[in-house]
Amino acid sequence: MRAVRIDEFGGPEVLVPVEVPDPVPAPGEVLVRIVAAGVNRADALLRAGVYHAAGRPPLIPGIEAAGVVEAVGDGVTGFAPGQRVMALNGAKSPGYYAELAAVPATQLVALPDGLDLTRAATLPIAWLSAWYCLRDLARVGKDDTVVVKAAASGVGSAAVQIAAETGARVIALAGSAEKAAWAGEFGAQVTVDTSAHPDDAEVEEVLRLTDGRGADVVLDTVGGAAFARSLRQVGHGGRVVSLANVALAPSTVDTRDFYPKNVSILGFQLTNLQIHGYDPRPDLRELADRVAAGVYRVPVETVVPLTEARAAHERLEQRDNRGKIVLAAGAEEA
Repeated sequence: MRAVRIDEFGGPEVLVPVEVPDPVPAPGEVLVRIVAAGVNRADALLRAGVYHAAGRPPLIPGIEAAGVVEAVGDGVTGFAPGQRVMALNGAKSPGYYAELAAVPATQLVALPDGLDLTRAATLPIAWLSAWYCLRDLARVGKDDTVVVKAAASGVGSAAVQIAAETGARVIALAGSAEKAAWAGEFGAQVTVDTSAHPDDAEVEEVLRLTDGRGADVVLDTVGGAAFARSLRQVGHGGRVVSLANVALAPSTVDTRDFYPKNVSILGFQLTNLQIHGYDPRPDLRELADRVAAGVYRVPVETVVPLTEARAAHERLEQRDNRGKIVLAAGAEEA
């Protein structure tokens, strides 16, 4: 089969198309023909060698995908050849930048009618992360004001919709006027072009928009200096949820920015939840059903052939994309 492999850590140029043996499903596994694979920040971190679950090269990246069941291993029930599924990799390797993958049945969810494979490939990481952070960690409610940073990203565009559906007031922050306006199309009541409000001016703008009291919830997908600003933007008793990988954007904060306000700081990594027994399948099923029903819109900016994974990572690192970048791993209609 064709796959994209990393033989050494580095920039996008280390993503190399190769031919490797077809995987064989072990007991408890399902052989999936991958049609689409989501491209995530975690993939770029793995490629660079700074992801906590990376392992050592050679590696096939990719932590979310959708495709069609080819065969099932011994002991597998509930899946059959021809069934459309989405796959969550967790910390398992190899990943989904490939035409085939042997996936534990516990990491698969069958797709409802009305959900295509391209959009389904974006749900197991970006959408599930936004869902869990807002609903389970921050417990966003209709009386909350929620700030979503990088609101035009895959996670951000999901978070805007999930928060808005609860009835919360959503303030979307994005890095250009165009991105901010685009985030507004997904339910944000207020949008802010952060390029026009750099550093402390961004904090002042959020405080102005919240009548000086600060936000109830800040979802920070950026990290670094943005995380320090998040602590100043949240109000008394508020919650800051950080999805940013500190290896990519470490942050230095002053405890005076949050300690006097009784702020809750919540860190999130999906793979850590799985290690501690979190079963993502019920949440993924609910997300898939809502997307299929039209409750949520899943924006896919571009679909890139598997063999051009390098170009997909270059696009990701430009930070100009709106919504998700997806690799097309198979010829079947997605």
